Amino acid sequence: MICRNLLNIFSGDVLQKSSYVISVIIPTLNEEKLISKTLAQFTPELKKKYNIEVIVSDGGSTDNTLNIIGASAEFIIKAEEGKKQNIPIGRNAGAKHASGKYLYFINADTLIENPEQFFEETLTALKEPKVAALTFKFCVFPDEEKLRDKMFHGTYNNYVYLLNKCGMGMGRGECQIVKKEFFEKVCGYNENLPAGEDYDLYRRLAKHGKIKYLRSIIIFESPRRYRQRGYVKVLWDWTINSLSVLFRNKAVSEKWDEVR
Repeated sequence: MICRNLLNIFSGDVLQKSSYVISVIIPTLNEEKLISKTLAQFTPELKKKYNIEVIVSDGGSTDNTLNIIGASAEFIIKAEEGKKQNIPIGRNAGAKHASGKYLYFINADTLIENPEQFFEETLTALKEPKVAALTFKFCVFPDEEKLRDKMFHGTYNNYVYLLNKCGMGMGRGECQIVKKEFFEKVCGYNENLPAGEDYDLYRRLAKHGKIKYLRSIIIFESPRRYRQRGYVKVLWDWTINSLSVLFRNKAVSEKWDEVR
């Protein structure tokens, strides 16, 4: 099968190497405020211990993002000017250049509660032959968390758990971990979906393998979108896009608004 999604042209040649086990793929677009903290999680010690490469796939940042990244990433992919850009295109570009057999897609505003535990437990789970992908519990940054954040995420985390328990497939895009063999089998992210692409990927992966929910792992995300748009609006956007993807194979949103 030819996966057209994975054949987009980005600047830079495809890497020909196979020494890494894990490829951490971080899509960026004007993330100068948060990218340094995200990258700092992947220390030289962790990279060496778990055989990790970090790939940043930049969608055309006009701020200081690329200068901040510097040597923190093994590879930086820069989108070509004039080419269509969205987050699934950026993630697919990172996957195209990845040499690891496990793809760790992590958003630029995302922090891991305990990175060492995270890599230990995810690698153990990925050794199970039937597992295609992993998902986790999500919360907002602890120092910015409010009661409404706890209530919303507690409920939504249980919803995601139940969907996967039923075999439907669900995983939030802030952090998605996929075995490369399964990722290629489903042709990666659907680049025609500016929203709902994370749900769509796991929905398709669930037809080929198990989506395992690791409740012991907590991933923190910035609350910036919830603060700017409010939980009612965010949940509405998620719901209508997910239903549209499920029944029409297309998103309602024409683009996913940048919130910085």
